[in-house]
Amino acid sequence: MNFYPKIKKSLICKDINGFRISRYQNKTYLPKAGDVGIFKVTEIGKHSAIQNDTGKNSYIFPGDYIMAAFGNRYATNQFEGYVPDRIMNGYQLLGQGGCVGVLESMHAKFEKIGATQLKLVGYATNDDRQIINTHYLNEEERKFKPRSHRKFKTILSVGSSMDSGKTTSAAYLCRGLKNAGKKVAFIKLTGTVFSKDKRFVKDCGADVAYDFSNLGFPSTYMYSLDELLNVYEGLIHKIEQSEPDYLVIEIADGLLQRETNMLLNSKPFMNTIDHVLLSCGDSVGVVSGLAYLEQIDFRPFAISGLINVSPLLVNEVKNVTNIPLLGLEELMSKQILKHIHSFELKKVSA
Repeated sequence: MNFYPKIKKSLICKDINGFRISRYQNKTYLPKAGDVGIFKVTEIGKHSAIQNDTGKNSYIFPGDYIMAAFGNRYATNQFEGYVPDRIMNGYQLLGQGGCVGVLESMHAKFEKIGATQLKLVGYATNDDRQIINTHYLNEEERKFKPRSHRKFKTILSVGSSMDSGKTTSAAYLCRGLKNAGKKVAFIKLTGTVFSKDKRFVKDCGADVAYDFSNLGFPSTYMYSLDELLNVYEGLIHKIEQSEPDYLVIEIADGLLQRETNMLLNSKPFMNTIDHVLLSCGDSVGVVSGLAYLEQIDFRPFAISGLINVSPLLVNEVKNVTNIPLLGLEELMSKQILKHIHSFELKKVSA
């Protein structure tokens, strides 16, 4: 292997050990999502650190070398970026967990600082000189199966938009289920690689927590429905080993985001879901969110999220729906099972 100063390995590349650096394909090969490269940091922008292969922050500086993987990103409050469709002179760090691509757009709050800039040094290759791809690197791809053999209840956490509070709601729900004496698993099915959400949910009490990056996906943006359902099946396989009573599932961003919208409108996927928890940031988000879920014949057992920080917004919601609006204290209470059970009884009587 050519000599370079220490290469800082990003989280998505944690399972890559032996590798070579090939520079011969830099100007001829068009990368695919998951392809691994060695990049030189040329300019620091929004990301001044990466999550390293242990999940801890590793600060980066111009001149540093990092190992990361190409991927797409969709984040309404962050970056939009894509795996390049042509050879580029430079690339951008789209996510702290090691997702690299070509920046397409960004939230206005980052316009002055921009994205961290990278230059491709070479692709990481194996002993057969094949470019290493993180997808299912040490995992078996599993085809999606119908729900008939699931031994646990599933609760889907969705939000009206990014940063509406769905991760926090899911995490406190996990704590409530644990306080009720249940064994709880958590998976984040879609998003961009970053371990913060999994760590938070486990700190709240989930027995196990996995996401798409555990199967080697730097992100899930721009994948087909079949590919997402296979990721779902792979994550189900992982959590089944812990024999949970409940599985809490989060899908990223808002209801209208591409992958979220595809999954919610997929009957095979929604047939695996027992309950939905809707998180919103305002009262209009609640109204539109409920209308969206009604179109797919789903009614959430509760509403939560950032809306709870405003008593006035809470009152607005209570005037338009009788669905319970639960704060964090209520989600984490062992009484959460009564809310879920009460909803099940209403469904049966309906």
